[in-house]
Amino acid sequence: MKSLVFDIGNTDITIGVGYGAEWQHVFRLPSDLSKKSVYYFDSLRTLFLEHHLAFDKLELVVISSVVPDLTGQIQEAIHNLTEQKAIVLQAETFSKLPITVLNPEQIGSDLVCNALAAFTHYKTACLVVDFGTALTFTTITDDGQIAGVAILPGLKTSIKALTQNTARLFEVPLKVPASVLGKDTTHAIQAGVLIGYEGLVLHMINRIKTELNKPDLPVMATGGLSSILPIVKDTFTDVNPMLTLDGLRLAGEILKSS
Repeated sequence: MKSLVFDIGNTDITIGVGYGAEWQHVFRLPSDLSKKSVYYFDSLRTLFLEHHLAFDKLELVVISSVVPDLTGQIQEAIHNLTEQKAIVLQAETFSKLPITVLNPEQIGSDLVCNALAAFTHYKTACLVVDFGTALTFTTITDDGQIAGVAILPGLKTSIKALTQNTARLFEVPLKVPASVLGKDTTHAIQAGVLIGYEGLVLHMINRIKTELNKPDLPVMATGGLSSILPIVKDTFTDVNPMLTLDGLRLAGEILKSS
């Protein structure tokens, strides 16, 4: 099945074009509330033409969005471009999925996608750590219930919080330093945030495993920044940057056939 999926996040819109379980193209556009549907229509049309993609070959179009004000703009752009009505993954559709979502009005559809894809992959209790604008920990039980979520600021968000109010703005590369002893401002922020996050992630994973009494709990890492922390990666069972897109495709296939 040829699919087109949109993961609308607070920073970026990630767009996946795939056939079956394979993603042939992944694009990103900024999540810009000042832009209207015509901008996204033009942007999508340009991307499709540049990569020789056919609008009329799509069988499935699905949207996950944590930015409600952008959802309608993307829906309109998709309809004008493909003449298809996109499936929007939202609270009222969660009950049709093979996982149980507690408090569906209070959880992001991207986290539901992560849970669906991970549970489909492992078929047992598991944990998803998503390194995005926010750093999230989504825990799924043996029977496919989302047991709970922990959320905190992501790596870029934390660094931005430290630098945005300084007298001199500067960029801090997302690179783990060799030493925790910062020798200048950039090194100090890298040491505190990046090395600090390694400890944070390890502690959260261990705490979740302890609460579930599952020391061998599979842990999946995803998100655009999932490759930043090399030490923590050794703790993950798998790393799949496309996990949210996989969950979107799976959800769309289920909802289309229901």
